[in-house]
Amino acid sequence: MPPARPRGRPRAFHDKTDQNTVRSLDRAMGLLAALSETTGLTLTELAERTDQSTATVYRVLVTLQGHGIVEFEDGTQRWQVGPGAFRIGSGFLRRTNVTERSREAMQDLMRATGETANLGIENRDEVLFLTQVETHEAIRAFFPPGTRSPMHVSGIGKALLAHYPEPRISAIVADKGLPGFTDCSITSEGDLREDLARTRDRGFAIDDQERADGMRCIAAPIFNAHGEPIAGLSVSGPAFRVSLQQADGIGAKVRHAADRVTTAIGGATPI
Repeated sequence: MPPARPRGRPRAFHDKTDQNTVRSLDRAMGLLAALSETTGLTLTELAERTDQSTATVYRVLVTLQGHGIVEFEDGTQRWQVGPGAFRIGSGFLRRTNVTERSREAMQDLMRATGETANLGIENRDEVLFLTQVETHEAIRAFFPPGTRSPMHVSGIGKALLAHYPEPRISAIVADKGLPGFTDCSITSEGDLREDLARTRDRGFAIDDQERADGMRCIAAPIFNAHGEPIAGLSVSGPAFRVSLQQADGIGAKVRHAADRVTTAIGGATPI
């Protein structure tokens, strides 16, 4: 009898009923997600935020603590995300060499512009920031690894959207909507498509204080071997330093850095 064929998932993979979920693990992931959004929470705060009993939350936390995924700080009585979570999350970064290949280009980009350089990808129809090289300026942009942003108000998001097929753009807009965050946010699909057309023409995207007042971001896409956008590089900083008059010059530097990474990973920039 031939050996059973190895499988990556069972036949019931698409069955999302309770019998195919582990409720305790589901609770643990919810607690970890809540902690990741803060700098730490007390047991009571975490129980209230997740609508669970303190006894249940405590048992889950102690289990996660045993694996180093969360930590407890005696002085503040707060629970925080631990180094074990970072080690597990780093496995996601190892799925691609874009992070490693981007590092030198990001360092050069930060030095050339004097502003923070960022690397992000699209994940679940949002921008997921993977890493950054911070400027030495006192006032600067800061996107910790794991930070998410809606695509329509992100330089990297718009740099990617500009090269997505039309049906995919429509699907993302339909799913996520176009919520406004500042007076400069793009909130209509027609305006967004005009902005994306300008992005394609000039080779870089501009987030002109669309996510946060007083902050601008200029971004360009990174392409794989099929000419598909898979990541984006950007520089971000306060609007008084990243002026619109400087956009073309900064955009050229960002575009050059992104093209370097495209070449380094064996990608191809669409003609």
